[in-house]
Amino acid sequence: MKCCFSLIKRNCKLFFKDKGMFFTALITPLILLLLYATFLANVYRDSFASAMPEGFAFDESIIDATVGGQLISSLLAVSCVTVAFCSNLMTVQDKVTGALKDLTVSPVRKSALAVSYFAASALVTLIVSVAAFGICMLYLAKVGWYMSLSDVALMLADVLLLTLFGTALASCVNFPLSTNGQASAVGTVISACYGFICGAYMPISNFSDGLQRALMFLPGTYGTSLLRSHAMNGVFEEMKSSGFPDEIVKMIGDSIDCNIYFFGDEVSIYAKYFILVGSTAVLIGLYVLLNCLKKRSRK
Repeated sequence: MKCCFSLIKRNCKLFFKDKGMFFTALITPLILLLLYATFLANVYRDSFASAMPEGFAFDESIIDATVGGQLISSLLAVSCVTVAFCSNLMTVQDKVTGALKDLTVSPVRKSALAVSYFAASALVTLIVSVAAFGICMLYLAKVGWYMSLSDVALMLADVLLLTLFGTALASCVNFPLSTNGQASAVGTVISACYGFICGAYMPISNFSDGLQRALMFLPGTYGTSLLRSHAMNGVFEEMKSSGFPDEIVKMIGDSIDCNIYFFGDEVSIYAKYFILVGSTAVLIGLYVLLNCLKKRSRK
């Protein structure tokens, strides 16, 4: 156990010592927030305003809070996974530099080595994700705050769960990689595609029926929906208390994936958690299996 903790500490130090990887991981959420707030905020605001019944009076701050909740949930849904791929590059880097060979010929157990890579990647990702979460809360407080303490706690729990999911996914995908070129290619593809397939860049309700059904089989969709639901819960409650018709509130929830449907049936919050936790457990099991198979092949 002491050896495992030492390896985790070593991996975290190496990550933060590498200014390139550290600033890439840290700047990614900030760039996303800037892009969202600059280019997408007005688009979302106009979309929500146009959905209101003609002649219906409403407080502009509610729309601003709705837009802010959608923006920060999108940012966190993407960054928790993409940052995990960045922090997990330490496994590939050790293969490139030969450090992994030095570690494997030492008395260090292979299981401790595998656990240390996973734990260090999860810890680094969580640090960056929590920092991004704090920035998002400041942004939301500026544009319109309707969240309760329980909503904030649930969003933080969603960030933790998505961080574990992203780390498990990155650990499995990066496991066979052995060069910086391969790692860069995989990271680029994930960064470019994940935001679309998880419904962060564009709600899946805007996609075709066939694509919507396909995306409902991907765990990231449910992670994004959880973040959206908790980020928007206070806004929806304020809408109802301000006299918004229930059908309008439901329509907004459907349009931004707070409410998602699996072949026509609405997926409950508990089902979303079950799918995301189950998928994370399966990926962790796959990571363990890959390490076991590699150990056998060496023997």
